[in-house]
Amino acid sequence: GGFDDFNGITENYIARLNTDGSVDTTFNSGTGAEYRVFTTSVQNDDKIIIGGWFISYNGVNKNYITRLNADGSLDTTFNIGVGLDYIAYTSTIQSDGKIIIGGDFNTYNGVSRNNIVRLNTDGSLDTTFNPGVGTDLIVLTCNKQNDGKILIGGSFSDYNGTATHNHIARINTDGSIDSTFYFGTGLN
Repeated sequence: GGFDDFNGITENYIARLNTDGSVDTTFNSGTGAEYRVFTTSVQNDDKIIIGGWFISYNGVNKNYITRLNADGSLDTTFNIGVGLDYIAYTSTIQSDGKIIIGGDFNTYNGVSRNNIVRLNTDGSLDTTFNPGVGTDLIVLTCNKQNDGKILIGGSFSDYNGTATHNHIARINTDGSIDSTFYFGTGLN
């Protein structure tokens, strides 16, 4: 989040707590993120995807997204290239380990991806996921369904040039909009 201290202990924008609410001192993030972390997602192997409004983690350039080892250290095997060009607000990990990122960005590693992108497990762009022109405004939340489809919500009103149901849409596993997801005029 937007903190640099937890219960008197320096923790730059990310901390892990024990079940009793105390700081887990085995989680060593070093200097941590240099600004706000908005999303965390834990993989099956206990590695942690983080995204937010930061450009470095523990002094290493990681534009708005990176992966941590279970102990809080930077996972150097997660290669994002130049990363995102602006803020990541949400993330979810699919059953195959691929990572959906939503936010307020226009590119991932120099490739056009407006506000939504899917990454392979190594951090590279998943080109089998094609959102077209993406959303017209920010994606603030995303969640996967058991069937692999993805729900997204935010301040957008269209997805790949198709009018959505005002701030919510469901997309297929290939990145196309799910036209069977319909519930009237949607949210106001």
